[in-house]
Amino acid sequence: MNNEQQPIIVGLDIGTTKIAAIAGRKNEYGKLEIIGFGRANSNGVKHGQVLNIDETIKAIQMALENCYASNPDLEIGEVYVGIAGHHIKSLQTRGDMVRQDTNDEITQREIDQLINDQYKTYIPAGDQIIDVIPQEFTVDNFQNIPNPIGYGGVKIGANFHIITGDKNAIRNINRAVEKSGLRTKDLVLQPLASAAAVMGQEDLEAGVAIVDIGGGTTDLAVFYEGILKHTAVIPFGGENITNDIKTGLGVLKTQAEQMKVQFGSALANEAKANAYITIPGLRGMPAKEISVKNLANIIQARMSEIMDFVTYHLKQVGLDNRMLNGGVVLTGGGSQLKHLIQLTEYVTGLNARIGYPTEHLAAGHIDELAKPMYATCLGLILKGYDDYEHNRKQFETSYKKVAVPSSLLQDEAEVETEVETTEAVNEKAMKERKGMRDFWGKFKHSLIELFNEEEDKAL
Repeated sequence: MNNEQQPIIVGLDIGTTKIAAIAGRKNEYGKLEIIGFGRANSNGVKHGQVLNIDETIKAIQMALENCYASNPDLEIGEVYVGIAGHHIKSLQTRGDMVRQDTNDEITQREIDQLINDQYKTYIPAGDQIIDVIPQEFTVDNFQNIPNPIGYGGVKIGANFHIITGDKNAIRNINRAVEKSGLRTKDLVLQPLASAAAVMGQEDLEAGVAIVDIGGGTTDLAVFYEGILKHTAVIPFGGENITNDIKTGLGVLKTQAEQMKVQFGSALANEAKANAYITIPGLRGMPAKEISVKNLANIIQARMSEIMDFVTYHLKQVGLDNRMLNGGVVLTGGGSQLKHLIQLTEYVTGLNARIGYPTEHLAAGHIDELAKPMYATCLGLILKGYDDYEHNRKQFETSYKKVAVPSSLLQDEAEVETEVETTEAVNEKAMKERKGMRDFWGKFKHSLIELFNEEEDKAL
């Protein structure tokens, strides 16, 4: 399919430190071409939750303006929005159903019925079920069935992973987006969006823990044998490290952030003992000498705490003892700290690597877009494409011709060209598309529709 016949899908990542808006379209090889990109500093969001709606609206509008500035031909109406925050919780449940027509094969309708029954699970007042994800099915005495359609039996059951969130927190995100003149096409759990952007089909099978270290929260998604086993939102992120440095070393917040990025290390042993950073004094006060080793000690303490939480969650689902062959994949802005891979391997006992969202990006994009901090936003676009491939009718059918602006492309001299035959590329694209379709197919298709249903009931 000619890529001008593909829809332009926009991801909006409302984070604690930044708000990013990225517009993308798939090319003929199934890779994302970025045709608009804007970001703004985020105010009004704490620990992944929208607390000040007005400040959040201003930041969303600034990110949109920057996105339009990168490509004036863009028109943005609908967006896919990420949801995180420490109000997100998950629980495991079990559901069983005795079949009425035991002579017939199991159908999709029966599986849907089993899933829908889980929405009646008791959860605390004020919370709302965001997603019900079946893990593995059982039919009579047969266990660990990935897909029971076509099986015959008397009783069908499954283990479920249920994700819940606070109704008010979800409503605040929705309001901020709508008051910015946009419509939320769907709300997507951020750990799942990040996982989609940095993970290939092999990772899904090998078993992997995606750890997305954002500004206000650290999001975790654990996959094993192709199944989402666990999700969690840890209420600590890069902002906590910056605040620890500010308090521990008696510096301004901006200086703390700068030191963390430029001189910070997650391992105190790797920091030079005799190296110092000079900070200018305030209003005629003498300059301050700050030990690089002290700085690393503060960062290591907080990062170890975050990784202890990750280990705790892996233990909860029995996947801490080297069962995850894909190891830990670190992504998000906080993953760029020096020596973090070594610290992660030391604390968790698993191999670790940085997850860059380059796997699904078309060649020739500017380096900025391949940074781990944009993994969530690019994952939101991939979720949009999965929806499009499932329900083409719901998307507009005539698309405006919009080119990739040169500001979002590398100079040609910098781009290394790889020559592959068209057949090989197409075959690879088809495999990837199928893989990611399997990935998103495990989750409920539209959280926003569920949310609107809840609103209707309340009226």
